Amino acid sequence: MDEGARRARTTEKIHRMIFGEVHPLYVQKAERTGRRREEVDEIIAWLTGYDAAGLRREIEGGSDFEAFFARAPKINPAATKVTGMICGYRVEELEDRTERLVRCLDKLIDELAKGRPMEKILRN
Repeated sequence: MDEGARRARTTEKIHRMIFGEVHPLYVQKAERTGRRREEVDEIIAWLTGYDAAGLRREIEGGSDFEAFFARAPKINPAATKVTGMICGYRVEELEDRTERLVRCLDKLIDELAKGRPMEKILRN
């Protein structure tokens, strides 16, 4: 399989991952390092514009990442300030919107787990 086909397959898998199955993994990662679920949800709200009720609906509704981001009330324009490497990819270079947002969220949760202050994570 050539690199382009492998990349397309990875992107498709990311689109189809169920947000409600990944969210607890974000929370576990944060809690292992002394951070809280509320901080994870604050990061998600900052990135997507979901309030607590909307986030709960998405988790319980079984949305995949493609639908989760497509229905997001408002993607934060400051999300473009999230840069760097995550899972071997440079966030700012990803062309696919959904994959870029998933990797952006992964990067933000990584920063939380590494102890970075919320003001810096949220690019204030």
